[in-house]
Amino acid sequence: LGIAAAAHRRPPGAWSCTMRQLKHHEKKLLKKVDFVQWKSDATLHEAQVMRRYAVTNRDDYRHYSKLVGNITKLAAMMKKLPQNDEFRITTTEQMLHKLYTAGLIDTQKSLLKAEQLTVSAFCRRRLPVVLCRLKMSENLTEASRFIEQGQVRVGPSVVTDTAFLVTRSMEDFITWVDSSKIKRTVAKYNDKLDDFDLLGS
Repeated sequence: LGIAAAAHRRPPGAWSCTMRQLKHHEKKLLKKVDFVQWKSDATLHEAQVMRRYAVTNRDDYRHYSKLVGNITKLAAMMKKLPQNDEFRITTTEQMLHKLYTAGLIDTQKSLLKAEQLTVSAFCRRRLPVVLCRLKMSENLTEASRFIEQGQVRVGPSVVTDTAFLVTRSMEDFITWVDSSKIKRTVAKYNDKLDDFDLLGS
């Protein structure tokens, strides 16, 4: 009753709100919170990337995201070391070489490329995406179907996993399996199907 009476006596606009100082552990917790990019934004970005590259398994995306986090963290650690540090030089060269040969970066000359690595870089190395880039398929849905049907070969091996990541050196060895109807259609179109094969068509 006393509080209500006091509130009634206080003129409008006279309320003052003084926030207490945050404790040390509270400040540390707030440092980890990004009020600009909410979790929902991250989820939206995840959905956009998955849709763009036809990633149907969310675990694949999360696996790529974890790898990206580890790589960018290592790159940041290397940058803190002196530029002439032998460990930094050796580790940086090895890391950049692996990322380049995997097709995740386009040059081995800058550590910045490793720092800027994204999940999309991994998605672009997925077999369906590479098939589209090589003009072996018109779209990702079709490419995924060809792979799941066992019509695509990488080197001597038939690949049926759409999450298969293609390295730079593998790109030249992607082809249709010998029994693939698509291969026969393409060969016939290009007049490369020999008479023996034509007899069996």
